[in-house]
Amino acid sequence: MDWILIGTVLSIPYLVVPLLLLCVVLAAVWLERWSVPVIVVALGAGILFGSDVLNVWHFADQRLANEMANIALVFILLQGGLMTNMSSFRAVALSAGGLATWGVVLTSGALYAFLHFVLGWDHVASLLPAVIIASTDAAATFSILRNQSLAPKLSSNIEIESAANDPMAILLTTIVVAGLSSGADFGAATMGLLAWQFAIAPVVGYLMGRGAVALYNRLVPEDRGYYYMLYLATGLLTYGLTDLIRGSGMLAVFTAGFVMGNRNFVHKQGVRNFSDAVSSIANIGLFVMLGLLVFPHQWSGVWLDGALLFLGLTFVARPLAVFLGTVFFPLSWRERTFISWAGLRGAVPIVLATYPAAAGIPGSERIFNLIFFAVLLSVIIQGSTLGKLAQWLKLSTPARPKPLMSLELHTMAHTDYDLLVMDVPESDVGEGPRIRDLPLPEGAVIAMISRMGEIIIPKGNTRLQPWDQVSILAHARDVEYIQERTMAMFSPASKEGNEKHAGVEG
Repeated sequence: MDWILIGTVLSIPYLVVPLLLLCVVLAAVWLERWSVPVIVVALGAGILFGSDVLNVWHFADQRLANEMANIALVFILLQGGLMTNMSSFRAVALSAGGLATWGVVLTSGALYAFLHFVLGWDHVASLLPAVIIASTDAAATFSILRNQSLAPKLSSNIEIESAANDPMAILLTTIVVAGLSSGADFGAATMGLLAWQFAIAPVVGYLMGRGAVALYNRLVPEDRGYYYMLYLATGLLTYGLTDLIRGSGMLAVFTAGFVMGNRNFVHKQGVRNFSDAVSSIANIGLFVMLGLLVFPHQWSGVWLDGALLFLGLTFVARPLAVFLGTVFFPLSWRERTFISWAGLRGAVPIVLATYPAAAGIPGSERIFNLIFFAVLLSVIIQGSTLGKLAQWLKLSTPARPKPLMSLELHTMAHTDYDLLVMDVPESDVGEGPRIRDLPLPEGAVIAMISRMGEIIIPKGNTRLQPWDQVSILAHARDVEYIQERTMAMFSPASKEGNEKHAGVEG
């Protein structure tokens, strides 16, 4: 009987985990028509299978949850960096960096003032939630923004801020928790640690990213699985080394991904596809785990305060921090409004909410449930309405169908060729130019056209149409040229010129 019992206990993860994942996938696909974020579905599945509802899996290990959350965040941020374009980064580096540093401080200060002086909460009850929930969350932000049709500059601003603001939030939380538990004085040492975290992390990330690119181009293994193992090792080692020297591991990981994404290396497209899959799995797994970690019956005494915390953060502290923090940057009021609303809270605040319990601060269980409830409201309300707000503010571009077919360039040697997938824009000019008339540079060739679920074999007389997704094999140095010149041919003036040209030939 003992062996049967032990076998049953050991087999639980093999039964519960796949059931959880199946539930999340089926529910996410069904709820997608109502724009319900997958992380909300994952949270709900975790809560449903947790101790308070079906009691399928009792999970209350906050220390293990912290470690697992860090691993998941590594690959979520690595993917975020990998997909961030250099030109987009340059355009928003200062504004996003400002919001990631003193923007977090502004959010904490404004929220503390609202909770303490407006709502009348006591000093500790106001200070701890204010610093814990001050940072936006990369996992939630990347998960939801990837489904929105926004200008690259705007989405990059929000994503880079969410990837880089963890160090400030972690440092503020550590200082407050340590101060409340021991009364220690943190002066110049605190500022020195903060400066070190922000200074060393990009350096380590840059070196690790360049090192990974060099390895990809030098080793050239025949088994593509080795490329993916190198990718996993790069993410974990970057975080581990940076954390070892007390830098910001998350910022270093994002930097490493950014460096890799903006350089050419062998099997790059395959690595990006693999990274996207790993990021999705990590994202869903993270929020399922956080759902398992919470006990909803404990919300009965905190739901009202949690709602007030969410309202103060969302409608007072965050907008104040964004509008003050970006006053010297060329952002419109529409963009500032959207950035304010896009400040989603997620895994990081929940993980930080475990710090008071680890330090033995009285009332830490209430703080954790308060933060979790406010985060849940943030993900559900803000996450589900981001698309509508972008449309109302006229910041979104028309949604286009995702390609049902794609090509992948799998190379076994170093090459500067890249496979570009170009989205032909919506246009009032009707059909576009013929392939033979495209200004393609020497060495570039159109490999495939995906059109409304069909594969079009490209020929010289084939005309491009709005919403086409065109796969072009070309030298990496020619990618921007091809995009600019091809898009220009969909202007009315270019359309008229093409028709005259065709008439002359006829």
